Amino acid sequence: MTIWIRKGYNVAVGLLLLTIGLLAVPVKAIELKAGTAKAVITPADFKGRITVMGVAAQSVEHDIYTRVLVLDDGVKKLVFVTYDLNCLDVATPIVRSRALHELGIEPAYLILLATHNHAAPIQIVPTNFDYGRRLADQIFGLIQEAIKNERGPVKVYFGTGHDDWLRTDPRYPGIYGWKGRPIDTEVQVLKVTAGDKTAAILFTQASHPLQASFKKIEVGTPGYTVDEVEKRVPGALGMYNDACGADQFSRKGLVMWASLRTVKKVAHHLSDTVLQIADGSMLEVTGPLSSKLEVLSLPLAPPISYEEAKKLAAKIPKDIGLVPYPNPDRPTNWIRNLLLYYEQHIPFPTKTTDRICTDDAFLVRELPEPREFPCVYEETIVAKIGPLVFVAMQGEVTSPIGKKIKDDFRGKTPLMVTAYMGEHNLYIPTRALIEKKAYEAAVIQIQYASPVGWALSAPDEMVAGVERMIESSLH
Repeated sequence: MTIWIRKGYNVAVGLLLLTIGLLAVPVKAIELKAGTAKAVITPADFKGRITVMGVAAQSVEHDIYTRVLVLDDGVKKLVFVTYDLNCLDVATPIVRSRALHELGIEPAYLILLATHNHAAPIQIVPTNFDYGRRLADQIFGLIQEAIKNERGPVKVYFGTGHDDWLRTDPRYPGIYGWKGRPIDTEVQVLKVTAGDKTAAILFTQASHPLQASFKKIEVGTPGYTVDEVEKRVPGALGMYNDACGADQFSRKGLVMWASLRTVKKVAHHLSDTVLQIADGSMLEVTGPLSSKLEVLSLPLAPPISYEEAKKLAAKIPKDIGLVPYPNPDRPTNWIRNLLLYYEQHIPFPTKTTDRICTDDAFLVRELPEPREFPCVYEETIVAKIGPLVFVAMQGEVTSPIGKKIKDDFRGKTPLMVTAYMGEHNLYIPTRALIEKKAYEAAVIQIQYASPVGWALSAPDEMVAGVERMIESSLH
């Protein structure tokens, strides 16, 4: 419809006619399709594989899985992949490259999410790299299968609830929270339905998983919860992703360990919460898909002095270089690195984007060979499903960071916030944890060999960066 506005013509009338004309044109509703797939990823040669806790696997208590949900709005596909692993690591850049070049799915639309399972092979161990490469091929094949399984139309719903069986890190009482905020007990649920059937339930919680064993391959509370969800909702794919729970744990058991009976009890409790949310009044968020990935550059602290570095180095082996996990000298890699920087006059990094993370989780200036998708901190994906904003942050993000982001947008937009996305689980600590020199703050050095630690402003800049991405997605 064309409207000509002549000189002297009432502009308001012209705009009114234009509005009436546009309203008369039928608008095609967004129709979503969805496809799902799942497969066992327990390695056939599991015996002796190094697990997250640095011990050799002896047997299999429960197979580990990867699960895929694909949403398709006819223009873009948004792919969610969950896996019963601590992190995807080695497989991440391989899956991203194949998805982009063979399926046209950009990294921003490929959301790779870990359950944070500690009773599974860890890919940062060089002897496990072959497993990671095989895993990449298996996950890619599963994405293809889920795309073939696409059906529609589907509707997508979002809802939340609470699980009070959580506690903060007992090693550091009294320092949790963001300026006095309480811990994060929220459980968030994304449900996909086809007609009167539930096709998938993706849920998340801010907590380390509770494990029954570290020597047996198993799935912990996330996996047993998914088992219950799938059993109680026949035909649905259950998917779990750990949210910003780097400093939170179950109230049951000893931090991360409990008997199998207790682990299953916690899983049953969580599944009750998830299904109460899924069966309750949920917000429909069916709509067009969009997504963006950014690398948020976070500030690092200045190095300690050369004199202090020499004092620390006097107590450790100095000629072994950077040794990988689970070598007992790994926690002192950063001291050897620190000394090397001083003696070879290497400029110290001042922000996370100054360094690239290797397959064995070392922060270095460059990789031996260029990579299409190198691991650089801090990757964040902000996707949209209709009005819902889905945030996926890389690494082990502490709960006050995730809770502050959710609280700051509460009432403004439906918001689902997760962590453990993509490659490598660097902790993102709070200011209080950095000031305390807590474990979560020290990991960047004792596990990633960084010669410097976090700047106190890092968590504030993390929150500001994520919130800027969210705000941008709303306009």
